[in-house]
Amino acid sequence: MGNILKNIKNALLNRNTVTILAVLAGVIVLWFFYNMTVNNAINPVRVPVATRTITATEEITANDFEYVEVSSKFLESANVITNASQLIGYYVKNETSVTEGAMFYREQVVPRNELKEREQEELPDGYTLFWLEVSNTTTYANSIYPGDKIDIWLRARDGSNIIYDEFINSIEVVSVKNSSGDNVFDMENGGEPRYLSFAVTDDMYYYLELAEELGMELYPVPRNKLYTTDGAEVSYSNELLKQLIDSQAADLRPQT
Repeated sequence: MGNILKNIKNALLNRNTVTILAVLAGVIVLWFFYNMTVNNAINPVRVPVATRTITATEEITANDFEYVEVSSKFLESANVITNASQLIGYYVKNETSVTEGAMFYREQVVPRNELKEREQEELPDGYTLFWLEVSNTTTYANSIYPGDKIDIWLRARDGSNIIYDEFINSIEVVSVKNSSGDNVFDMENGGEPRYLSFAVTDDMYYYLELAEELGMELYPVPRNKLYTTDGAEVSYSNELLKQLIDSQAADLRPQT
């Protein structure tokens, strides 16, 4: 036993042995820190992703997401929700959506009381909120959403002729309501669309209201997504329709 201890002591006092042990110790330390760094960088974390496209103002339920694993390093720079308790019962923020397969970013999800009812916001000077009565059919199975830019077509009778033409183009939809005045994209109340609202100039409001009073029919016509994004400023498409409305309104006014 004494010889074994003596040999170990001599080996430890040997310069070559000490050098080798120091190198091995350094390699072990480097390996440990490298392995820890790599694990921290690639250590997978489970995050929820949408199982369907969830549009603005929709409530998020447990059926609307599933989990996938992503690198924890990615989450250091991404403001992504990782906990189901921050999703279930919350709503997708106005003017955004969560596409199928996408993660939920914190700025996209809000509690219900933080949803904005845009028609109650202050309108710009010279603008008025116009409500157009619609149905599930005239909204193309409720495929018109807040923020979409659409056209409004007018159908009217001019003597024995039926006129059906574009009246106003690139008008933005502010909200879509059911018969009770609730947002149709609210999963709790929902229902079929009954009204679309638009922010229009006072002049456009005058002609739209007058057209309805005269029994003319107004129809929303959606356009493609590029049009929705890059559409021109809202404007009249056909000045002749304004003249038709004016002439028919004049026929109804009492002569003085």
